[in-house]
Amino acid sequence: MTAFKIPVSLRWADFDPNFHLRHSVYYDFGATARVAFFEAIGVTYQLMSEQHFGPILFREEAVFRKEVRPGDELSINVLMTKLRRDGSRFSFRHELTRADGTLCAVMNVDGAWIDTQLRKLAVPPSAVAEALQGAAKSNDFEWV
Repeated sequence: MTAFKIPVSLRWADFDPNFHLRHSVYYDFGATARVAFFEAIGVTYQLMSEQHFGPILFREEAVFRKEVRPGDELSINVLMTKLRRDGSRFSFRHELTRADGTLCAVMNVDGAWIDTQLRKLAVPPSAVAEALQGAAKSNDFEWV
């Protein structure tokens, strides 16, 4: 299965005075890709609101490989690297690449679901767990 991938649009405000992509923008791209991924598998804002759950992150890291400059054509993907069978914990890898295939950055996140009313960790609805199980997985994917 191929990774879920979306195009990335660069804005002037995304760059620092050295014309480098600001470090926090990488994390914004990852969050945008995850939300689009969740929407694509049916985990919509409406569903989360109605069922009172949402994603949270425990860890987020970026490994910067190649410089991103204004005018670069980019995309970012979503690959599942770890998952509990009940869907309660997950890890994703995002790869930010140029149109020519150059890997510019890798972002890794570990997360879970929270009950938005109780403000405690929760197991998502079974349909969410099933949707996550069907997601594209990395070559080093593992069940946890």
